[in-house]
Amino acid sequence: MPTTVQLQPDTHHFAINEEKPLSKLGSNRSNPRALGATQTPANRLLALLPSSDRVRLRPHLKPFALAYRQSLYRANKPIEYIYFIESGVGSLVNTMRNGDAAEVGTIGNEGLVGLPLLLGDDRAPTSVYVQVPGSGLRMKATAFSKELARSASLRAVMHRYAHAFFNQVAQSAACNHFHSLEQRCCRWLLMTHDRMHSDAFLLTQEFLAMMLGVQRTGVTAAAGALQRVGLIRYTRGNVTILDRRGLERRSCECYGVSKREFDRLLGDPVRTKTR
Repeated sequence: MPTTVQLQPDTHHFAINEEKPLSKLGSNRSNPRALGATQTPANRLLALLPSSDRVRLRPHLKPFALAYRQSLYRANKPIEYIYFIESGVGSLVNTMRNGDAAEVGTIGNEGLVGLPLLLGDDRAPTSVYVQVPGSGLRMKATAFSKELARSASLRAVMHRYAHAFFNQVAQSAACNHFHSLEQRCCRWLLMTHDRMHSDAFLLTQEFLAMMLGVQRTGVTAAAGALQRVGLIRYTRGNVTILDRRGLERRSCECYGVSKREFDRLLGDPVRTKTR
């Protein structure tokens, strides 16, 4: 039976980084002015919106750096902001009373952090932490709720994402039951690679163990096996994808199933590089 990673439920173990606007970190890669009609946003949901919706959202969206382990919202607490991730990965985490925690879903540049707001609630029993650092745009939850009420096209796009996300969670539950540790490891590496602008990214053993529902020794074994056959390089929590097609061949069917569902519901993603 898989084991889980130990977290302290009341000490917010992952919330060790304060949120910092990109402007204070000296970065300008994300710019809300890029949400005009002539440039495709890096976030797939924003890219799907009509230009009229993007124009209305533009004044509310602020560039933000997403730091490793940063808390984006906490379980059973009011959600103050939503985040449109442009690069990096958010981890939806469910923590048990004894501190055991498991990842139940991930969010990247195909979606947004703050799904409960879309469904009419302002909190959830899960938390979201940054698993792979990157960047994005954030918006006050109150402004987002007002825009949802105002725009049928915005609601339609967000509902399609909600459907795709729940399909991902359901596929992950089946995957954890039926497929090997190595297959699941390949799947998560591919999903993370899809969301990044580089073949190299941070993915610590701590989060990879939570993703796979195993102890860190299991992560070491799985990553070591993939490294020995030349598919990845994994050193001190840094992953480099060396052979993406090889990872796809060794992954289970679940990667392809989830990807096809996202592409069906959200359209083909904009390719930022050739792989």
